[in-house]
Amino acid sequence: MLCVFGYILVGSYILECKARIVGNSSNSANVIKDDRVEYLKSYGEKMRSYMNLSVAPCDDFYEYACGNWKNVRPDRFQSNHRRDNLLDIVFTLLNEIEKLLTNTELAQALNVSTELQVAQKFYNACLSAVVFPFPAAEPAYLELIRSVGGFPAVDEAAWNASGFSWFNMSAHLTNLGVNGLINEFIDSQYPFGPYFKLPELGFDHTVQTDNIANNTSRAYKLNEKRMQSYLLAYDLTEDKISEVIAGVFDFWRDALAIADRFDRDIEKCEQISENENVPKYQQWQSYYDIAWNGQNFSSEGVNEEYCDYYYEQLEKVCSKNPEGVANYLAMLLLYTMDAKLKGEKYHKDYCLSTVQSGFAFLFDKLYMMDTFIDQTRPELSNIVKEVRNSLRNALEEVEWLDPRTRRMALLKESTIKPIIGRNKNEEVTSRLIQEINELQLEDRSFPQSMIQFKKLITRWRRFNGLHHKELPKDTKPLNYLLGIQVKAFYSRRLNAIHVMAGTLHPPVYHPEWPSSLKFGTLGFLVGHELSHAFDTDGFKFLDEGYMGILWLLSRSRAIFMQRVMCFVNHYNSYHIPEINRNINGKSTQDENIADSGGLKYALDAYRNHMKQFKNISDEDNKTLESEQMPGLDLSPEQLFFLGFAQLWCAEYEQEDYWEELADEHTIDKFRVLGVVSNSPDFAQVYSCPAGSPLNLQADTCRIW
Repeated sequence: MLCVFGYILVGSYILECKARIVGNSSNSANVIKDDRVEYLKSYGEKMRSYMNLSVAPCDDFYEYACGNWKNVRPDRFQSNHRRDNLLDIVFTLLNEIEKLLTNTELAQALNVSTELQVAQKFYNACLSAVVFPFPAAEPAYLELIRSVGGFPAVDEAAWNASGFSWFNMSAHLTNLGVNGLINEFIDSQYPFGPYFKLPELGFDHTVQTDNIANNTSRAYKLNEKRMQSYLLAYDLTEDKISEVIAGVFDFWRDALAIADRFDRDIEKCEQISENENVPKYQQWQSYYDIAWNGQNFSSEGVNEEYCDYYYEQLEKVCSKNPEGVANYLAMLLLYTMDAKLKGEKYHKDYCLSTVQSGFAFLFDKLYMMDTFIDQTRPELSNIVKEVRNSLRNALEEVEWLDPRTRRMALLKESTIKPIIGRNKNEEVTSRLIQEINELQLEDRSFPQSMIQFKKLITRWRRFNGLHHKELPKDTKPLNYLLGIQVKAFYSRRLNAIHVMAGTLHPPVYHPEWPSSLKFGTLGFLVGHELSHAFDTDGFKFLDEGYMGILWLLSRSRAIFMQRVMCFVNHYNSYHIPEINRNINGKSTQDENIADSGGLKYALDAYRNHMKQFKNISDEDNKTLESEQMPGLDLSPEQLFFLGFAQLWCAEYEQEDYWEELADEHTIDKFRVLGVVSNSPDFAQVYSCPAGSPLNLQADTCRIW
């Protein structure tokens, strides 16, 4: 059977299937077996190629598992973010997108033919356009910049400084997906209004006060080079270019000094606002008028979560240097339109990536029907079930929970909803797909088409918020409806884990893999998301609602927080020499807790899975042999840990470390080392000598 399953709860399936005839002769069975053997040999060779076998696993398991990955990874288009093995699944999905672009028969069957034609037209226009080098002086872009605030570096005396509003220009830029000085995000619950984080300043490298303290740093040089490329396109003199760039850096330094006062911690910023009686910043209504058709969500009881003190101080900085601000925002718009290619050879990848992100719901509909295979359904559900059983056993056995809290924890676990594939909301997704027909493509101007395309993507991103009065209050966020993405997450409000369909490719999952590898990869991801139900935020929620009070009683909570601090202190000790910073164990604590718990539950689940093969006949012992990977001289449980580690094989540039430092996830290398160094099972499986770097025999960190 070939089935599409868009929404799956364990024990409850909504399926659309179409039959496939499968031969049952012994010859067919032998061919299938031979194909599996060849595939496993090939994949075993790939896993081995990632490894640095000159490093002992007990000294540095990340280097052992991933040390050669950067030398053998495929050369594909990437944005300005790091590459890692897990996120490289996007290239598998791009290959699927390329096939779906020509699948007119499937589009016709699903009644989306006209929308696919629009996507094809845009894709072909992208392939025919000049995207490398980026045409920064394209008249369409300059006209757009002038319409939202101007470009003083180019317009000079014609630029009207007195009429310039940095706030309004930032608001207009959000309509094009540009997070300038208004860093907009969409809330994941009804009414889906915006909330705001502090701006991340810079282009190819996020700037901090110390990384642009001199003009020789990598942060300075990369941002300088990017601005020079745009300004040179307008034939500005060398002196003028230097003056403009200096003005932008001056603005950045002044703006960074504001955030430095409260260490970019919004709670500290709000405390300053309260202590200094800072009045409410008055310009936000302009943002709602420009970006949300005048719809202000404060009337809905939504807390927009911006800090008045920051914006009051930013107003003073922008008033002091309006040209620097306007030039920065103008070039930030160009940066958003820029493909940022490092060579023409990446042109096709860029166009595929653009249509995938821009026409996501269209291709999701096609992908879920064409690619998601029913044969994997029982196994995926069983992996989820077995990992959940391990979590439940841990909650039942952990010694520090008082009886009442244990009952509530077990109740919460029993109501977790596992969703593999995606959620479904045909009404919303159909409306989003139909809006593709509103995209106005300019036959002779790809830049004009790109501008309209960016606006359409923003309207999609804001769809639930713009239409919330028409939608039920239990409507789910749009990203919950999108199967064709590399994403797994836990929803605290819904008490549900999600593993999206696009994630279910190597290095996360393949149906032919041995169970040891499946549990080390997909099992880990499932366990990670389940663990979030019981992290420092998760324990504030029970079932589908906010408890209002902490359900951990005082004694249990005190022990819980002691165990959390073990993780905080452990990860605080990891040093990143490339930027001379340490991991922030506090801001990454919940992800680190989930990593540790997730791997433990996955390993326990695998061991329980294999218990059924104990005391079996010689014939059935073949099952145990198949738990190894050809070409890798590893036991099944060693393969389990290797599969986990190779999810996080990555390549970083210095700027990626700075960007990741502000993320709630720990940098990939320390995700691996942090977990295995807290795992007695790892030390046992790899026979790590006492006192070795990953078996120091100190107290390990563990929550459940």
